[in-house]
Amino acid sequence: MRKVLIVGAGQSGLQLGLTLLEHGYEVTVMSARTPEEIRDGRVMSTQGMFHPALQHERDHGLNLWEEETIPFEGLGVSIAAPDGSRMLDWVAKTDNYGMSVDQRVKMAGWLELFEERGGQLVIHGVTTADLDKLAGMYDLTVIAAGKGELVQLFDRDPEKSPYTAPQRALSLAYCHGVEYRPEHPDFKAVRFNIVPGVGELFMIPGYTTSGNCDILFFEGIPGGPLDAFADRPSPDETLRRILELMRTYVPWEYERSRNAELTDQGGALVGGYTPVVRRPVGELPSGTTVLGMADVVVANDPITGQGSNNASHCAALYLEAILAHGERPFDRAWMEATFAKYWEYAQHVTQWTNAMLQPPPPHVLEIIGAAGQIPAVARRFANGFSDPTDFQHWFMSPDKAAEYLRSVATPAGA
Repeated sequence: MRKVLIVGAGQSGLQLGLTLLEHGYEVTVMSARTPEEIRDGRVMSTQGMFHPALQHERDHGLNLWEEETIPFEGLGVSIAAPDGSRMLDWVAKTDNYGMSVDQRVKMAGWLELFEERGGQLVIHGVTTADLDKLAGMYDLTVIAAGKGELVQLFDRDPEKSPYTAPQRALSLAYCHGVEYRPEHPDFKAVRFNIVPGVGELFMIPGYTTSGNCDILFFEGIPGGPLDAFADRPSPDETLRRILELMRTYVPWEYERSRNAELTDQGGALVGGYTPVVRRPVGELPSGTTVLGMADVVVANDPITGQGSNNASHCAALYLEAILAHGERPFDRAWMEATFAKYWEYAQHVTQWTNAMLQPPPPHVLEIIGAAGQIPAVARRFANGFSDPTDFQHWFMSPDKAAEYLRSVATPAGA
């Protein structure tokens, strides 16, 4: 029986660990926190997940909260005008619904499920020195902890990493008491609000420790008015500031959020990080190699909501590569080839995400404007969050965008 050590108990590490158990692997997961500590801790992300990632969970019986979670069935875009009105506003239903389950709920539940299914769970923080002693006891060691000392094992890839500083100041609050958008009271959608030169506000339906909720999530341009949380305020003060900024810059969202209350005292988060792509293989002092996965090796800004989707996709690809490798050694060449398969997908997410962090070029403005007039354009943009590889064919290039817009604006057969 092959033995695999996974350090990190997030979306990617636990999905990989749980699915390896199905195939008879002896799997150890190391987590710095117990399930109870995770549930009682602070929120970690916004984790909007779309159909392909959700299907991975369904395929392996990991969708434990799907029945009680209110899904989001579309994506809406609003652009603020200087006077506080909306110069553009549209919403499109997606082909399949998405969901956001608080990682405190999911990771705590998955850790317990991992033990129930026969996995070995070790609650302990891991240093490089610790790992150097442990890794030799396993056929494969995977690092799935995107923060902390172990990330330093993986060198930044400068060719794939254009940024050297955070591109957004992040602030979010999980809330009860947010009303439906009046434009579509019959279904919930992720609302993507753009304030030119200031930043973005995402309104994301979610599910947390106290049931269904809404996530208010600001992405502020550094140094701008949304970058107002450097003093790390209390959760209540974080929500107060978020609501005040909403009233100033996106008053239509403030109106339905004026009665919002934190779901709990762990339901707020502020911070930021530098988008980066790292080399996939780390080497320990002993010479043992370890494989990085998900946001250890590809960490994008959350402006496109792809973090948990990337993690799920990475776990599915790594599972396939591990199973296909049989009894052969998991050497450096295999690790690099396995990451290369993941990068075939993740590169498109990274390019799209990095593009969205910049002021939109004319062809993107034209696309977003056309989406307000042509439902097919709005639907394709919305569905791109489920399949970001599609953006290369029509969104990323001015020539391809022009060709696509001509095709949807011209009647069939003309």
